[in-house]
Amino acid sequence: MITEQGIIETVSGLRAMVRVEKSSACASCQSRESCHEASGKDMIIEVANDLGAREGDRIEISIPGGSFLILSLLVYLLPVAALIAGAVLGGAFAGALHMNGTVASIVGGCLGIGVTFYALKRLDRSTLGQKEFRPRMTRILRRSELSHPGNDQK
Repeated sequence: MITEQGIIETVSGLRAMVRVEKSSACASCQSRESCHEASGKDMIIEVANDLGAREGDRIEISIPGGSFLILSLLVYLLPVAALIAGAVLGGAFAGALHMNGTVASIVGGCLGIGVTFYALKRLDRSTLGQKEFRPRMTRILRRSELSHPGNDQK
């Protein structure tokens, strides 16, 4: 299970927006620039508020390791495999298409990766409702002083 800590920014019904500080693992990640950043070191993640957390609470969020591995393979390995397969198929059909082998390989690779990105986008939309692929709030680490009604800060 992969876990991170964050602070609830806003709560809207049963959903919460969580500000998560990038961990040390982010520093070595090749895709670190593609994350949705709110500032230089933080990311905003939407999670189900199953625990009744309030704005300002420090929480722990997690995603099962198996789900993380499956999503990583789909996002990183599948496009590369499609690029290679498309290039090989393009080169194989170059003669039938009356094209230069290199040009056919480039076109085939671009088609392969394009189709894969389209399929991944469709898959992303269809998996949004599947709980095993979404980060979830696992526990409240510390309640915010400001989130409790009745606390008078003078």
